[in-house]
Amino acid sequence: MEEAIALLSGQLALGPPKSRAGIRTVDIPGLLVSPVSASQDRAKTMTTPAADPAASPVLLPGFEYRRIDVEGGEADRMPPVGRPRRGVWEQDNRERELPQLVAMSDETAAVIIPGDDPRAIELVLAVRGGAIDTIRRLLSEHPGLAKARLGSKDDGTRTPLHLVTDWPGYFPRGPEIVRLLIDAGADPNALTTGRGADPHAVTTGRGSETPLHWAASSDDADVARALIDGGADLETPDGSIGTPLDNAIGYGCWHVARMLVARGAGVGKLWHAAALGMLERLEDLLPQPGTGQEQLSQAFWHACAAGQRRAAERLLHAGADLNWIPDYADGTALDTAAGLGTRRENVIEWLRSKGAQSARPTG
Repeated sequence: MEEAIALLSGQLALGPPKSRAGIRTVDIPGLLVSPVSASQDRAKTMTTPAADPAASPVLLPGFEYRRIDVEGGEADRMPPVGRPRRGVWEQDNRERELPQLVAMSDETAAVIIPGDDPRAIELVLAVRGGAIDTIRRLLSEHPGLAKARLGSKDDGTRTPLHLVTDWPGYFPRGPEIVRLLIDAGADPNALTTGRGADPHAVTTGRGSETPLHWAASSDDADVARALIDGGADLETPDGSIGTPLDNAIGYGCWHVARMLVARGAGVGKLWHAAALGMLERLEDLLPQPGTGQEQLSQAFWHACAAGQRRAAERLLHAGADLNWIPDYADGTALDTAAGLGTRRENVIEWLRSKGAQSARPTG
């Protein structure tokens, strides 16, 4: 019987069959080729030929399996923590020519590898499974792969380093894979490109992000540290919020935020200092009395989100609005203070995916 497979938050899951004339259908939310809006609700589809429609799908080691309902072509959404990215693979049973990879100098534009290319598929699964020997083999067999872009102009592109930092992060042997890719020529400062953007452009528009932006958005400090050791720029602007530090603080990624500052990232905004509890820097950045209530209220809100009571008290005394609500998030300072931060939320979702249960009464 034909099986459907869904990969959700790094897990493969078996689902009921979906009939399509000798084609095995695979729904893959949150996985591969192009960074798109987290508001996109519909999971895309990958198809691969099944010589035997009754054959079972290949189960990869290192993944947990569970049954899900994929009737109607929809797969469960990823947990609403951080910024899940979605992509599409599509491969049919027709033979097709693969783009040639060659060793590239710094002056050579990166090769664009479609997301449905077998090399891209194998690389993604290897990264997510921590299969470092497979990654070494792919880099040896396909010189230039580390510098390649995955995706297309229509769908947007990213690089192999972005695969290591993709949501939800914390892939096995992630820091080691980062070092391996950088040693093979991967650019730690390569930017994603959006839909319709030129993948070869030297600069891209707002929202384009480096691998460090992505690591800063999942609070994967180990991978972020490996990227910085490999030459990642701490101050690249224009990410989904701004710099990597903007992303880290904005998404409640406190471990990466503190590590970025320790490695030299500038704390130039009042809300940075407030969220990090840097009281001396907070005093330096406070606006003049009687001005800047919006800045004060924003900084107060972020101080409460980060559990920085002394910073919050100082800002409230300076004139912050106790019940201010930002236009980029839901709730007041009291609401955001109840949050757990991205790393803890990530662990909670991981535990639930494993079937962990709480001993506390519900309801």
